[in-house]
Amino acid sequence: MSSPRIDTSVAPSQVYFEDVELNVPLETPGMTLTAAHVALFTGVAQDVSPRDDGFVPDLLPLCISSGLGWRVPRPPLAVLAFMGFEWRFLLPLRVGDTIRSISVTNTKRSLREGGVVIEERRIVNQRGETTQAGKLTLLVAKRPKP
Repeated sequence: MSSPRIDTSVAPSQVYFEDVELNVPLETPGMTLTAAHVALFTGVAQDVSPRDDGFVPDLLPLCISSGLGWRVPRPPLAVLAFMGFEWRFLLPLRVGDTIRSISVTNTKRSLREGGVVIEERRIVNQRGETTQAGKLTLLVAKRPKP
């Protein structure tokens, strides 16, 4: 009787241009926005403008969604450069709202040393409403030759 086979392969630490799949949504876990998030963000941004209680600065959800991107079930892209960024703020968010991000790569174009990847990203709230959305254009490395 043989013993069970154990997979000793190591998961990739990065996703290269060749590995990028088109039209496959990647969804982050959710995070509830708190007054502490707002206080830390406004402190770092040195934003001292008066706000009503519960207001969430527009850029805070975008920053949090970028961090949540590290928690999708895929290693991070081997990004060489951010080439472009288009973003729309559609609905305001308040302390207590829970956000998550949904990203889909809809275009990729090969270049010599890498490739251009265009990713559409949406930030949705707990009701499934899109609060922010846009496109990120990235230069992604090709897999190194052995």
